[in-house]
Amino acid sequence: MSVDKKNTQVSFKQLRSHLESIIVGQAPLLDRLMIALLTGGHVLLEGPPGLAKTTAVNALASGVHASSQRIQFTPDLMPGDLTGTEIYDPKSGEFRFVAGPVFHEIVLADEINRAPPKVQSALLEAMQEHQVTVNGVTRPLPDLFIVMATQNPLEQSGTYPLPEAQLDRFLLHIELDYPGPEDELEILRRDRKRHFGADPSTIETPIHPDTVLQARRQVAEIHIEGTVEEYIVKLVGSTRNLGQYIPEWQQHIEVGASPRASLALARAASALAYLYGRDYVIPEDVIEILPDVFRHRIIISFAAQAQGIDKNRIIQAIIEQVPMP
Repeated sequence: MSVDKKNTQVSFKQLRSHLESIIVGQAPLLDRLMIALLTGGHVLLEGPPGLAKTTAVNALASGVHASSQRIQFTPDLMPGDLTGTEIYDPKSGEFRFVAGPVFHEIVLADEINRAPPKVQSALLEAMQEHQVTVNGVTRPLPDLFIVMATQNPLEQSGTYPLPEAQLDRFLLHIELDYPGPEDELEILRRDRKRHFGADPSTIETPIHPDTVLQARRQVAEIHIEGTVEEYIVKLVGSTRNLGQYIPEWQQHIEVGASPRASLALARAASALAYLYGRDYVIPEDVIEILPDVFRHRIIISFAAQAQGIDKNRIIQAIIEQVPMP
């Protein structure tokens, strides 16, 4: 392991500590935000209001010394409100482009399922292509560009659910739950300290975006043994032929995960190994991140729903039934 890699890993440990000083009781969320940062992948956060989704993204942006922007998605939002538009300048007699909020390094798309399909498509195109085209002119987005999108599972009225093909563009789909009593008590105490001026959310040495880009190149060099690669492919393939491993559940998955899931699983597992200080991936890395990679990439059948079998239960069964190398 090179000295440079050790230095960047130390920087990311400091960033993790910075996030922990702000966010309480959401350790899996913090790990996955770090994975998104290390891979350049986008994240879909799903959970009730008040679980620090916005705070976590703002903390990540401050720790990375990156520009961030929160976009509140509403039914009346237009694509130009997101990407930017050209306006007429009467002084020069010419049109000039005014960049939209998507031209930031870390973008929080709050309640993405409240925006109409045209706006969702504009954002998802930017996520996939890392560029925006307005009036025939293509403009690149920042190298660090990642999107953290949130959606509230409790409200369905006035929402536009993301199509499965568009959900596939997110690297991870994270489900958040309420904190335990001890964590909630710590949240209460920290909030009171902040009210009296003791703010623990400062970081002395924020990571520079160039360090993040360097770390991404190092993550891409993490070694994945051939047997682990085959394990990844078997896990993804099991979603297309579940009956091979669980015969009685043959009809429980209508649509399985695409090869993009294999790529996402390998990238996310590599980032996890990097965070653990290893330069190689082990099967346990794959298993740990598997639910967040699969959750939005499989469609379960009505028969499964009628039996009370949800995606998380199916994913857990896949982990148990597919032999580990």
